[in-house]
Amino acid sequence: MAAEAHLVLAGTLSESATKLLSVVEAVGGFLAILIVVFFIAGRVTGRFEKPLTIVICLVPALVLVLIGLVIPAITTFVTSLKNQQFLGQRNAKYVGLRNYRFDFTDPATQGTLVRTLLWLIIVPACAVGVGLLVALLVDRMRYASLPKTLIFLPTAISFVGASVIWSYVYNYVDPSQPQTGLLSQIAIKLGWSHPPNWLITSPLNTYLEMVIMIWIQAGFAMVVLSAALKAIPDEILEAARMDGADGFLLFRTIQIPMIRNTLVVVVTTVMITTLKVFDIVATLNNGNFNTDVLARQMYGDLFVTSQVSRGSSLAVLLFLVVLPLVIYNVRQLRKERATR
Repeated sequence: MAAEAHLVLAGTLSESATKLLSVVEAVGGFLAILIVVFFIAGRVTGRFEKPLTIVICLVPALVLVLIGLVIPAITTFVTSLKNQQFLGQRNAKYVGLRNYRFDFTDPATQGTLVRTLLWLIIVPACAVGVGLLVALLVDRMRYASLPKTLIFLPTAISFVGASVIWSYVYNYVDPSQPQTGLLSQIAIKLGWSHPPNWLITSPLNTYLEMVIMIWIQAGFAMVVLSAALKAIPDEILEAARMDGADGFLLFRTIQIPMIRNTLVVVVTTVMITTLKVFDIVATLNNGNFNTDVLARQMYGDLFVTSQVSRGSSLAVLLFLVVLPLVIYNVRQLRKERATR
């Protein structure tokens, strides 16, 4: 046994050393290319200087975009048109849009798409709503930094870490036993003698998972919207108050229109994050008990159930949904920058 363990350890160390050497060679080669390019650029003068500068600035970025985005996107789309089951399978045949038809006709996948749509509607609305409400209320406090810090802290927690924390809140124990889950304990104290097993009760479990994402994203929304509210000139607010606008009327007619662009950017940013939700669903239920979402099922099809082409079709759908949001977000950021 000792000899076998020694061999396994030696093999692991050898493999790790090989990978480390490959990384060092790749980084060293990249740095060497940069040194040569900048050395040549420093010696070029005359009419070739400006074109060469443009090439040096653009080509590395274009190459990285090509390698990291364009080629994988094309490869994924091509794979989604095949009947490939395993990664690296070479004899897969083209089946056209069969995988996409399956996505929209299979009952399980339909449920996944509907739940993803619910996440996309509920989480951004609640997270931004809570963030905006807190920003309005906290800014009126004398010591606003402390509650802001406490509300923003969940943003620094990973999705997996947040899911583990909330798994203790949702933990279920038979009502006849001492309770360890906070939610069950509260429910029993309020008179609910037999609360459900929260994480396996559908569709309640899906909404409870959304609470975790809202808890994480509300702090981000609060910070950004609070800064936008503070950027409104005091002269405008004072003039509005003198005209009789106060409270909700001031909020609806002055503050919301003034922070509209920022509000839209925050909403779309939270929507993009929500569309990519994977960690929360995978950590709590692994997509079971009717909680699966698009990103989790995509991973499962690609790497667990050996349905690479179906997983690729889900990846393409996810990309097509995220892309318009990203483009819209970029345009809004440019508009906001132009107004400044």
